[in-house]
Amino acid sequence: MPSAPDPAPCPVPATAEARRVSVEPQGPVLVEGPVEVVLDDGTVALSRRFVVALCTCRRSRTYPWCDTSHRRRERTATPPEDRNP
Repeated sequence: MPSAPDPAPCPVPATAEARRVSVEPQGPVLVEGPVEVVLDDGTVALSRRFVVALCTCRRSRTYPWCDTSHRRRERTATPPEDRNP
């Protein structure tokens, strides 16, 4: 699979290190931290963790951080049968 072309160059200082970003299928975007996220209203959310999970579904109660609300809530076991006749 060919790689996508590089986007237009941006003025980044030569001393700046690239951050690794991983896109999880049906899940969050993982970013190596620390991370500052600028929200729609201009506020800044800061995390100093070494890896940050960013919510992409907007279901998270801790948006912009992922709280796994994107996961389906499914039963893994069948319910017990009603033993009362």
